[in-house]
Amino acid sequence: MIVALTDAPVLSALREATGARVHGLEGRVSNADVSFSQTKQHLQHLFRDGHCIIAVMATGAVVRLLAPVIGEKQTDPPVIAVAEDGSSVVPLLGGHHGANQMARVLAEKLNGHAAITTAGDLRFGLALDCPPKPWVLSNPEQAKDVMAACLAGQAVSVDGELAMDADWVREGDLTFSDNAPVRLTFDKRAFEAMPHQLIYRRADHVLGLGCERGAPLDQVRSLALDALEQANLHRDALACLATIDLKADEAALNDLAVEWNLPLKLFSVERLEQETPRLVHPSDVVFAEVGCHGVSEGAALASVGQGGELILPKIKSARATAALARGNVMDIEQAEARSRGKLFVVGIGPGKDDWRSPEVTSMVSQATDLVAYSLYLDLLGPLTEGKTRHDFDLGAEEDRVRHAMELAGQGKDVALVCSGDAGIYAMATLVFELMDDGDLSDAANRIEVQVSPGISALQAAAARAGAPLGHDFCTISLSDLLTPWEMIQKRVRAAADGDFVIAFYNPVSRRRRTQLAWARDVLLEQRGHHAPVVLATNLGREGELVRIVPLGELLVDDVDMLTVVIVGSSDSRVVKTGDGKSYVYTPRGYAAKDTSRIGNAA
Repeated sequence: MIVALTDAPVLSALREATGARVHGLEGRVSNADVSFSQTKQHLQHLFRDGHCIIAVMATGAVVRLLAPVIGEKQTDPPVIAVAEDGSSVVPLLGGHHGANQMARVLAEKLNGHAAITTAGDLRFGLALDCPPKPWVLSNPEQAKDVMAACLAGQAVSVDGELAMDADWVREGDLTFSDNAPVRLTFDKRAFEAMPHQLIYRRADHVLGLGCERGAPLDQVRSLALDALEQANLHRDALACLATIDLKADEAALNDLAVEWNLPLKLFSVERLEQETPRLVHPSDVVFAEVGCHGVSEGAALASVGQGGELILPKIKSARATAALARGNVMDIEQAEARSRGKLFVVGIGPGKDDWRSPEVTSMVSQATDLVAYSLYLDLLGPLTEGKTRHDFDLGAEEDRVRHAMELAGQGKDVALVCSGDAGIYAMATLVFELMDDGDLSDAANRIEVQVSPGISALQAAAARAGAPLGHDFCTISLSDLLTPWEMIQKRVRAAADGDFVIAFYNPVSRRRRTQLAWARDVLLEQRGHHAPVVLATNLGREGELVRIVPLGELLVDDVDMLTVVIVGSSDSRVVKTGDGKSYVYTPRGYAAKDTSRIGNAA
């Protein structure tokens, strides 16, 4: 994202060079793709969401604005400050995550200067702790000492059976010597590093796995380690794990992929069957069971393509199989496979950015596709950029959820976005209903589902009004679209008899105007005319309105579809503060108890 505070001369060149959208200060940047009014909030929001930021502003300003949210260098996204005339390009954060290289490219296009300050990049033109793909540094904990030795003038030796492939190291300005005490070793085998030695492995191997349903993780892990040991291969030489797509939801395989920080690639049975001529141990038993003649060998070979080879044929334990293949990195990346799709079911709260949890923001940031009622996606603002939107009209909830689940079944990471909390009168329930009904494709039934909480309308209304939920409460939807009116009546009467504080969702609609009035009249019989009622409309959004009225003066015409109604219990009270504001609270219930322990309980 390009973030600018003025119509700086460099904006057009930056937009052309990067293809990025311009986020401009409202009233100051005329051709912005996205406008904002609060610079600090907007910049921190983009940073937390993991966006690369090109800030056309003073370096000091960027530092002060982002200082409260800066985390670890391993996770911070790239941040680059650019002078308004393009004369200086300064990578501030994420130097080894692309900021330094991007700064060099931008400086060249802008005829400016890239102010690289990272010691290794500046002195040697490379970062030993961040090798280019497909290389992996196996012992990053020693990188700091090795780099310090290099900066102090120590020469390095380059060795290992893959040393001839390490051109990227030789392109730097290191001093090389065959007998130098500092060693850069390029190898695929498993061995421990010596002091002042960095070991790099090329991730160009694939571990194919198969297992029975419910096989324990320790057995699958043990077999995988046996395969690596037999091939004298370090785990960092693996590009991925691979299996048949019928195992997309196999716990042991997914847990091992997470434990080893490797992707799990899934192949269709048809693709695996194409590898039958290359299998060392084809099995008619496996064919009869799943439709292909080999899972572990087939998945390993399908991953590396025709140019790859099987280096360890199938080995097996009581409930699992494993095989290893080696191939070209590009072939592995382009293999005809998919990942297990994820469905993030998220509640974004009432829509206010500050009320959206960091976990929800992270999930939306990870998603490739967003599915929701259009208004909810609009409320996400810049967070939707670079993602495929699947907009739905209000209603047709089952179609919306089914679409999200089938997208995830294709291997995509999908966020199903709800307002409030996704599990309170929202879409999370439908996700599990559809799974329970079995009316989905096999792939959609095997997706990973993660539900993240959001601030519900109930919580937001209570917070704005004071503390009406200080004691027992319940929520009741007055919509009879899914619940018979007779059942709703029964629940309202029960809540009235129990003297619960009640939050009414869906209190009215254009055609439904009588239910709220009926509920009011029932509650008047139990808790009287003066029980406080909170009417909260457009919470967290423009036009927010929170009113407190006595139950006896509650009028249906004062309520719309965007209003949450909280009716206090017979104990709920209204208190006025010195500035004239009114708040509702419900005492915590100590009135009839021994008050000598209240202080300790509080």
